[in-house]
Amino acid sequence: MAIVNYPPTSPYYESEQNEFFLTYFNFRKIPIDDSDQSIILSSKYENRPDLLAFDLYGDSRLWWVFVNRNMDKIKDPIFDFKPGLEIFYPTKSRLSIYLKG
Repeated sequence: MAIVNYPPTSPYYESEQNEFFLTYFNFRKIPIDDSDQSIILSSKYENRPDLLAFDLYGDSRLWWVFVNRNMDKIKDPIFDFKPGLEIFYPTKSRLSIYLKG
C-alpha cells in the first residue's frame, strides 16, 4: 500500500502514517496572534465552514483552520457553524506562512 502525500492545505499534513493507515492525528499548529480577525457568522455560512474558507482564503479546503483557532467554540465543524457565533481566524497572509510545505 502506498503512502499518501497530503498537500500543505490538508488537516492531515502533519499526521504520520505507515503503509497501512494514518497514525495519531496531529492537529496543524497555527498559533493565536494579535493580528487574528473575528467574524460573526451570518446565515450564509450556517453549516458551511468550507464556504467561509473560500470567501476568506480562496480555498474551501481550509475549513479546518476555523476549528483549529476556535476549539473552545467549535466541536463539530459543520453543525456548530451557526449564525451569531463569533469566531476568530488568522489573516490570509499569516496563514500562508504556516501552510508552506
